[in-house]
Amino acid sequence: MKRHLLFILLLIYASFSVAQNMDSLWKVFNNKKQADTNRLKAIKAIAWSYNRNNPDSAILLAEKQLNFAISLTNGKGANWAAIAYNIMGVSSMNLGNYQKALDYYLKALKIYGELNDKKGIGNCYNNIGIVYLSQANYPKALDYYLKSLKICAEINDTTGTGGCYSNIGRVYTSMSDFQKALGYYLKSLAIKEKTKDEIGIENCYISIGIIYYNQSKYDEAIVYYLKALKIAEGINDIQGIGNCYGNIGIVYQEQANYTKALEYYLKTLHLLEETEDSQGVGLCYNTIADLYNTLSKFKLAICYCDSALQVSKEIGDIDQERIAYQNLATAYSKTGKYKEAYENHVKFKQLTDSIFNADNSKQLGDLKTQFEVEKKEAELKIKSDAEQEKLKAIASEEKKRQQVVIASVAGVLVVVLVFSFFLYKRFKITQKQKAVIEEQKILVDKAYDELHEKNKEVMDSIRYAKRIQNALITPEKYIENALNRLMKKNL
Repeated sequence: MKRHLLFILLLIYASFSVAQNMDSLWKVFNNKKQADTNRLKAIKAIAWSYNRNNPDSAILLAEKQLNFAISLTNGKGANWAAIAYNIMGVSSMNLGNYQKALDYYLKALKIYGELNDKKGIGNCYNNIGIVYLSQANYPKALDYYLKSLKICAEINDTTGTGGCYSNIGRVYTSMSDFQKALGYYLKSLAIKEKTKDEIGIENCYISIGIIYYNQSKYDEAIVYYLKALKIAEGINDIQGIGNCYGNIGIVYQEQANYTKALEYYLKTLHLLEETEDSQGVGLCYNTIADLYNTLSKFKLAICYCDSALQVSKEIGDIDQERIAYQNLATAYSKTGKYKEAYENHVKFKQLTDSIFNADNSKQLGDLKTQFEVEKKEAELKIKSDAEQEKLKAIASEEKKRQQVVIASVAGVLVVVLVFSFFLYKRFKITQKQKAVIEEQKILVDKAYDELHEKNKEVMDSIRYAKRIQNALITPEKYIENALNRLMKKNL
């Protein structure tokens, strides 16, 4: 029977910087002269840095953040209080305390609702979905994931969308719908690689490895587990390293290399116990029990099954509880204890039916259909809005064009009016000049007539004088003739 270890949960999408020096962060938080926002950022970063490898400390630090946020007046600390609740929820999940995690997430959700913070609401929906997934309540898990995904789409939250895809993939993996699961994991991986989210990439690699394992593609599975392990070791992700060890061990068990498988399982168990990951510990107990059943070491198998049952009941992990009953049924049947085998098998079937019954399957289908319908409606609304915006843009451009035409016409009219006024002024000036010229012409004509009259009188006087002169003076011809005669006589 093929099973896989659960990989680390994606609980909150906010980016927390933990690369800073811890001492410097504490100095900022303890310095009361620092702005409240800076102090809250510092304690948040410190708390978040412990959530995976030391969840108990993370909860205590988040409580310190919460108390500081509550002490601020005028509701300034409300958002920071919600963040603190989320960190406590994440850390509680890492400890396997699902009910406490759910309580913290609901408190955070209430605050984000009052603030109308859509991103915060989407994160809480996702986190609540993870609690239900861990309890094998797949319809509720998918319901909250789809709510979260819807909000992420509304606010263009790429990181949140990637987290939702991963978790929806986990639902389908748990339901053994591996093809759908792989599709969602690949979508998530593309986003994680784009945003350079190392833990997100690590989780996607493990998830894809699990799909290939369940499809009996063991070489491909190992490739992805080793990719994830390299990242986990590089960032010192203890839980991630443990998950990789566990999944590699499962592949070795499937290949009948039981010594190697047990070696990796025990490495995993040690790391999970070290980090107090109750859910991971319970799952690891079941995995080791299954291996001992395969090796016909039934007493050891029963011992690990009992441990798995104790842990899974404490934290409410129904899926691991039913697997523990299945392993017990196998162990008891092999040792001839058929009554105990039957009783455990009945419990296994009851829990399996409660998870995979027809109503749940229908509910899952209805949720997916509802989401697809809402998605289409949203797309149509977006399309309609886009068309409306396009029409508005066209109308706006047309209005602008008309305004330009009106302005141009008005400009031309102004120019015509100015030119007309100029021409009118020139016409009036010309009229005045013409009148002056006409008046001057009259004066000139009158002067000319007077001058002509005077000239005539002068000429008449000259002619009269000439006639008198002609009458008094001997003509030149007469004198010339007289001279000629005189000269002839002398000769």
